[in-house]
Amino acid sequence: MGSDLLPFLTMVIVQLGYAGMNIISKLAMDSGMNPFVHVAYRQIFATIAIAPFAYFLERKTRPKLTPSILFQIFLCSIFGVSMNQITYFVGLKNTTPTISCALSNLTPAVTFLLAIPFGLERVGLGSKAGQAKMLGTILCVGGAMLLSFYHGSIVPIDQSNIHWKYAQDMTENKSSSSSNHGNFILGPFLLIVSAVSWGIWSIIQARLSMVYAAPYSSSALMCLMASFQCLIVGFCFDHNISDWSLSHSIRAVSAIYAGVVCTALAYCLMSWCIERKGPLYVSVFNPLLLVIVAILSWALLQEKIYIGTVVGSILIVLGLYGVLWGKNNESKPIIKFDEEIGDNKEKQKKDMEMQQQGSIIVHATN
Repeated sequence: MGSDLLPFLTMVIVQLGYAGMNIISKLAMDSGMNPFVHVAYRQIFATIAIAPFAYFLERKTRPKLTPSILFQIFLCSIFGVSMNQITYFVGLKNTTPTISCALSNLTPAVTFLLAIPFGLERVGLGSKAGQAKMLGTILCVGGAMLLSFYHGSIVPIDQSNIHWKYAQDMTENKSSSSSNHGNFILGPFLLIVSAVSWGIWSIIQARLSMVYAAPYSSSALMCLMASFQCLIVGFCFDHNISDWSLSHSIRAVSAIYAGVVCTALAYCLMSWCIERKGPLYVSVFNPLLLVIVAILSWALLQEKIYIGTVVGSILIVLGLYGVLWGKNNESKPIIKFDEEIGDNKEKQKKDMEMQQQGSIIVHATN
């Protein structure tokens, strides 16, 4: 019981951490913080936070860093960190935290589609697992399109009785300024691009992990490279030095929180869970983030929830579990086959031991 409870609580804590990041980051950007600046600072703080783990935990087991491995880490930093987070936070600025979290659940389906041409995934429409993956992908894409292009009427929910003065001020300033109204086409589009870039990272990372089994070191290098990349991109879009100031409390808290909690700490906790329960277990908790953020956005940010958002989110979550179910059932025959091989080897070993014992008895009697 305890072995199942601790990973469960760990993943709930991780999702709560990501939910807090979405709310705080949205407030920071509503206060005027440039998303490019936010992403650049996040990588800097993440590098500082994760570097000690890489040094102390992997200094004796770290493989040799070759130019080929370094190039793969560089590609991972572009797609998995810089491109992924820039598009995500610019998309978040132009939409709501609930829609951002809903569209982030597209990642397994997008990764499945991208992995097919590389031979890392097979469609297998003749099997139930293949049909589930394909149907789940279609549901995810359909839900994403619904979220992007259809809002519908507002869900009739009473306003929250929680009054956070800072969030209320930010919400009022945003609603009174016409320039701050999000672009509800650009926002979802960028969030979909973020999911695609994360899918590309997954494919590169899968190959990288085969030749460089040092996850903390590779992550520290990725964050370090991304820090320079995001700083360059950030300065290209925002030359004003005063905009890079963290004197505003919500901006400093948002950048440090995102880097330390949602990159360094979350990565360590998820790695621990993957080691004990596998990657599928971690992925199953993704929709929990959507539920938490929807509640927090309604309670703290007075966010209005639309019919299109609810229906699109449900389709994406159903599609996500379809893809995960297909992946899980696809791997079962392989596991069963491996177990049968193991059983046969164990039986052969026992037969050999019995033969050896028999020969010893024969020699003893002789």
